Amino acid sequence: MSIYDQTPKIPTAVLVAVKTPGLTDHELQSSLDELERLVTTLGYRVIGRLWQKRKSTNSAVVLGEGKLRELAKWTGGPGEVGPYVAKKKHKAALRKEKEVEEKRLEDELAADLDEELADLHAIEDDEIEELGPSHAPQMELADGVPMELAEHVVFDCELSPSQLRNIEKATSAKALDRTGVIIEIFSRHAKTRAAKLQVEIARLTYVAPRLRETSGDDDRGSAGGMGGKGAGESTLELDRRAIRDRIKALKDEFSAIDQEQDTRRSRRSQENTVALVGYTNAGKSSLMRALTGSDVYIADKLFATLDTTVRMLYPETTPRILVSDTVGFIKKLPHNLVASFRSTLDEAGNASLLLFIVDAADPEFRSQLTVTQKVLEELGVKDVESFLILNKIDRVPPEEAVFLKREFPKAILLSALNPDHVAELRGTLIRHFEAKMRDEAVLVPYESQGIIGEIRDKAKVLNESYDENGVTLRILAPAEFVDRIKAKIKRDYL
Repeated sequence: MSIYDQTPKIPTAVLVAVKTPGLTDHELQSSLDELERLVTTLGYRVIGRLWQKRKSTNSAVVLGEGKLRELAKWTGGPGEVGPYVAKKKHKAALRKEKEVEEKRLEDELAADLDEELADLHAIEDDEIEELGPSHAPQMELADGVPMELAEHVVFDCELSPSQLRNIEKATSAKALDRTGVIIEIFSRHAKTRAAKLQVEIARLTYVAPRLRETSGDDDRGSAGGMGGKGAGESTLELDRRAIRDRIKALKDEFSAIDQEQDTRRSRRSQENTVALVGYTNAGKSSLMRALTGSDVYIADKLFATLDTTVRMLYPETTPRILVSDTVGFIKKLPHNLVASFRSTLDEAGNASLLLFIVDAADPEFRSQLTVTQKVLEELGVKDVESFLILNKIDRVPPEEAVFLKREFPKAILLSALNPDHVAELRGTLIRHFEAKMRDEAVLVPYESQGIIGEIRDKAKVLNESYDENGVTLRILAPAEFVDRIKAKIKRDYL
């Protein structure tokens, strides 16, 4: 590249998947497609894909020996882990640890070879061939070596610390797993302090067991005594302890912020609230902007929205209807991320109504809807009324839309970009909440002007009349609000 060329180099990556028992070819390909979108969102360019049928992903290098060498061609690596080399230890116990690790690795590699040979007999040739993205065909030289090397290998599964280390040794490339990619995307997209804290807690929880020994002195002499561990505390142990302390500090800071969020959610519990939930990139933020007229961030990439945004339905209604946008879901969403964002997703649990948003143009939307429902159930969000919104219907062929209407007769088919569709949905939401309200006349004495203001703010006034006793307001409002106002008038003014 010329010194005058200021265009940043885009990192390259090759994707790797394992077809375990029970996983169909379609599910494998769909998961790889999604992983490619994740990696692209991260800013990498995918140049190849590999997959192999295996009994599990628990072996030392995940792949068999032959497929590992094939992967190494894409990265320029040696294609084997080589002998285990540990940094020199000064203690007999650590020397013993090295011997145990050498034996474990040797046994795992031998088991891998046995499984690879068994696979060669059991799998048809077309089952272990390399798959390439439909839009990026594989480019290889005559000797089978790719024309472009990958700087990263990304596995469509979660890798253990030892697997990451072994894969990097064999490929000479940076190894990532699906969880690591998702956490990195979350780290880049977090905007508010609350989101940044939640992502950092998840990232450190993920990183802690994956720390590796660094070069230099292996031990740090500690003076022992009060609070000390004594001589021989390793750098790795110190680093891990520092991470644990950092996680605790972050959780303490987030706890204070979460208390403020709980207070705001508690106040909103008296309002009519609608929460938009669904798979990432299903169009939640676009619909949020269309319903509320707010300038929420919209981008055609995964996890563009991480922060919960709450806005009023526009044009404003009486009583008000609040709409909240929430973080999107995805298959194989890391458990520590779900746990970290539990408080953010509480917005869905406290909502009066859930709108399940799906991308009707995505062939996988049914499984994506199942993922969303399952995660919400795990978070304890259940028994909340909901509507199914088949979004992006403008991208669906008319004949397919007919079948969708038959398959989902209660669903609302719309495009968030169509003003008429959005207006119709707005009317549906208003009618939904008004159907649950009570139509009742309330006599308010003239001296209780404050109560009249509260009624106008929280209820829909259908008509009003005046006599010597006060103002009679015929209102449409939630039953609990009507009962509370009448009890307050009786207590304070009658």
